Amino acid sequence: MSSVVERFLKYVKFDTSSDENSESVPSTSKQLILAKELVQELKTLGLSQVSLDNKGYVMATLKSNTEKFIPTVGFIAHMDTSPEISGANVNPKFVENYDGKDIVLNKEKDIILSPKEFKELTNYVGKTLITTDGTTLLGADDKAGIAEIITAMEHLIKHPEIKHGTIKIAFTPDEEVGRGADFFDVKKFNADFAYTIDGGDIGELEYENFNAAGVKIKIHGRNVHPGSAKNKMINSALIGVELISMLPKIETPSHTENYEGFYHLNSFNGDVEETSLSFIIRDHNREIYEQRKVNMKKIVEELNKKYGNIIDCEVKDQYFNMKEKIEPVMHIVNTAYKAIESTGITPKVIPIRGGTDGARLSFEGLPTPNLFTGGHNFHGKFEYIPTYAMEKAVEVILKIIELYEA
Repeated sequence: MSSVVERFLKYVKFDTSSDENSESVPSTSKQLILAKELVQELKTLGLSQVSLDNKGYVMATLKSNTEKFIPTVGFIAHMDTSPEISGANVNPKFVENYDGKDIVLNKEKDIILSPKEFKELTNYVGKTLITTDGTTLLGADDKAGIAEIITAMEHLIKHPEIKHGTIKIAFTPDEEVGRGADFFDVKKFNADFAYTIDGGDIGELEYENFNAAGVKIKIHGRNVHPGSAKNKMINSALIGVELISMLPKIETPSHTENYEGFYHLNSFNGDVEETSLSFIIRDHNREIYEQRKVNMKKIVEELNKKYGNIIDCEVKDQYFNMKEKIEPVMHIVNTAYKAIESTGITPKVIPIRGGTDGARLSFEGLPTPNLFTGGHNFHGKFEYIPTYAMEKAVEVILKIIELYEA
């Protein structure tokens, strides 16, 4: 078993689910257990400036071993896993020499990972896969990224004949609940640019992401006995339904792909007296994104005129498309492309239909595109990762470092 696989199997045993409802930093203290383990491992390997701050951020440095001027490159991954499904008691299963057929994850619960639903499985015939046991997520998002970064650092330490500049690494908490960059100390990290190792399918390279906003709406109704409600009752739940009907019906996640944006209703909770709606707005194009926010506000204004100022609406920017910060330093994308290509993989340059820590870090002065981990079906019981994809990710990290030394 390769060292990157061994590391990955060790890390997934740590339950590091984050919690969007928590106000602590990190959002769950159990993330700190893995953080402390990583600190000890990095020190044992021989990295310098290893630290764990009071917000749960791990940072370390691999010092340059050449007098040649080389930019300082950073590599970043996150420690938490999605709270959408349990990350406790993860029990990885190995599927060796995959035959292209259905994989029974859990016979008792009849949970099957099938190429009929997940067609990309057929790309891995003959490969070894690591899957869940059908009861939890796996944790490749992003413990695979952590394992790949540390394994690459270990290789450089064991092979001092490989010349490299200063390399910075960081592992962050709470990425899955949108707070991974909240307390990231860019100045302390002190890299010229970085890469998050947080993507999916082997070969993925991403430097474009959605512009993103969150929308919170509260509708204040008036409850009156339905027997005497004419011209008195204001049913906030029905007004919520009316608001939804005023949005473009085909501009939802289930109708869009690639660069197409959307309005997404996350939650709807209410009754006659009060109803709350939560939306997210997404678009790669900044102008269209701004227009989507305006459109949402106009709908609320129209309903407020109709019903008498009973709707509160808060629209809050969450992150922006890092493309505008990456394009002035496109060498970091071009170098990653060459690195992927040189390892025998076809690079897949695609827009992220979401966001990464790198999006916010790019706007804080640290340009940070995203590289693949090799995993699939994140955040669920059908998550899996081919072992060779993790090994290739390590190769790509090392190749990027080599190309900047050349």
